[in-house]
Amino acid sequence: MAVLDDELMNDARLDAEIIAFVHNNLPQEMKEKYDEELLYYFHDVIEEYLANSNVLDEEPDEDGFVNIDVEEMAKHLQQQAKKDGMGIFPPEDLLLLVEAELSFGDDFED
Repeated sequence: MAVLDDELMNDARLDAEIIAFVHNNLPQEMKEKYDEELLYYFHDVIEEYLANSNVLDEEPDEDGFVNIDVEEMAKHLQQQAKKDGMGIFPPEDLLLLVEAELSFGDDFED
């Protein structure tokens, strides 16, 4: 049970780091509109999309990267948020959220 608890704690810590990173990389006007709860919601939708869309199963390019259609992801976020009753969000905002989340960890690469 302790291993599962440790794994859950590590996942929660990583999620918190991602949310803080995304928040810090948003324009000021978006920081005021997108609180922590909303950022966690979109983080969960992004993770679900990546897990279920097969986009990560694509063949990586010569640099080892998989091409992800960020506009398609933003559109999915918009549709899912509306469906879940979270509200209607501008696609350009959601595009910035997707790009910020996908860039998490870029600073750690060589």
